[in-house]
Amino acid sequence: MNAPRFQRIAAEFIGTGFLVAAVVGSGIMGQRLSGGNVAIALLANTMATGAALAPLILVLRPISGGHLNPVVSVAEALRGGIAWKETWLYVTAQVCGGIAGTACANIMFALSPFSISRHARTGVTQGFSEFVATFGLLLMTRMCLRFASRQLPLAVAGYIMAAYWFTASTSFANPAVTIARSLSDTFAGIRPGDVPAFLIAQFAGGFSGAVVSDWLSYRSGDA
Repeated sequence: MNAPRFQRIAAEFIGTGFLVAAVVGSGIMGQRLSGGNVAIALLANTMATGAALAPLILVLRPISGGHLNPVVSVAEALRGGIAWKETWLYVTAQVCGGIAGTACANIMFALSPFSISRHARTGVTQGFSEFVATFGLLLMTRMCLRFASRQLPLAVAGYIMAAYWFTASTSFANPAVTIARSLSDTFAGIRPGDVPAFLIAQFAGGFSGAVVSDWLSYRSGDA
């Protein structure tokens, strides 16, 4: 990543904004067109998210790394891949970009830019789901960087699409996305009161996944 700092920060802002716009916007569209069938709405939400995520990572990775996720950025800083003074800029850009993405999606569907979500996502199963989802994301991402770097965009998109369906929380796995989704009272929303538990589970799962991936990679390299 040889791009100037401002370009890297802008890439994270824009990328996370488009990601959240895809998540929230497809949730609204899916709900409106599904005739009350939640499974169809979730399927539409899943496909749009994966279809947006892969190209975003592909085109932004050479500029900023294509993190689009505070857990990924902080985990990268812990291994020395990014300076801490830039990490906080990345995280700020991701959160602000996600909020901007929510506003864009709401406006496109003739809704208020921001509305506090009333969609309850609470309980041990939801928190555990976010731990598992983010653990798997960091595990897969770090292993893919080590052994199949060129396939990373497709691998991340494919994993998130699958995790939409095998986790009870529909796999937020991203603090910036979680915060942004609390500002849209639509299909993809989450109550602000449920956000802290999601964030704790995401960071705990992400760091655990990073540790396990580094251990597996080290052993695999020695074999």
